[in-house]
Amino acid sequence: MDPKEQAKPQFEANGDVRVPAFTLPVSRLVSEEAAAAQRLRATVPPMDTTGIEDAPLRRQQINAYMAPSIAGLRERFAVAIEATTLGGVPVLDVTPADGSHDPERVLINLHGGAFTVGWDGVALVETIPMAVLAGMRVVSVGYRMAPEHRHPAAVEDVAAVYAALLETYAPERIGIYGGSAGGVLAAQTAAWLAAHGLPQAGALGVFGAGGTPFEAGESAYVTAYTDGSFPAPPIDGSAPVDITKGYFDGIDAKDPTAWPAYHLDVLARFPPTLLITGTRSIDLSPAIYTNSQLIKAGVRTTLIVGESMGHCYYYNLELPEARDAYAAIVSFFRENLNR
Repeated sequence: MDPKEQAKPQFEANGDVRVPAFTLPVSRLVSEEAAAAQRLRATVPPMDTTGIEDAPLRRQQINAYMAPSIAGLRERFAVAIEATTLGGVPVLDVTPADGSHDPERVLINLHGGAFTVGWDGVALVETIPMAVLAGMRVVSVGYRMAPEHRHPAAVEDVAAVYAALLETYAPERIGIYGGSAGGVLAAQTAAWLAAHGLPQAGALGVFGAGGTPFEAGESAYVTAYTDGSFPAPPIDGSAPVDITKGYFDGIDAKDPTAWPAYHLDVLARFPPTLLITGTRSIDLSPAIYTNSQLIKAGVRTTLIVGESMGHCYYYNLELPEARDAYAAIVSFFRENLNR
């Protein structure tokens, strides 16, 4: 089609926009590795979870899917991994294999997986590089998930682990981070600690997420077609597909323990926060909104938006953009856990 004759968006009286079909070219601002990865997607089918409702089977499937990545990370980053418990909650205690980690600082990891899967496959993908790159002990929390459990089960488990770590570490030397559902849970944890008499952590990393539901903003609709990792929410007002398998059933849409970004008084008690998202990520809108709210609440906040990057792009360390994200994460925690 002649560019001069291309279809134009149609603006409806209710504010909706009808977007015509168009071709989105590969960005000229991304690395060659990222461009190659986008081209490769045309030949690699996505993981198929259609019809798999059995929770243990879905967890086994995602762990098998992550296994090659974990093997590659363990070759690249020498770590010691101990499966144990803290505060009565299962954890993975991950440290550099040479024992060189900072004895005064610790990171708590909250794994992704839609509050239903991710233990311990996603947890290991998120912790192995961090332990070595940051030179810190990383404790990943095996929090309770759906469909067996409901909110606030996960944040209660994180708080129990945090309280146990307070016996060894000063709160300002504890950092909390997570990706995807883990990013949401990190934001929930900052709100929970302040509301339940626990001292606030030293720094917070909310990656691939924000302090609102994923479908709350327009990025859930746009990135369904520019990235395709998640289906677009319905436009007829019906409920979107619940990827959390009921984890938030019965929770008010703006409950501050679940979605703290709606509440400036809650955000005002957050520690310095780093948010990471991408222009093709479902969580772009939640991250932008949360960052803006944190600014209004007077909290020191940094937002990194990866050009043409999808959901939790920092998992793929073959991308220069992911390595840049890790460098920013490490710098953020080193700076803010030194207070």
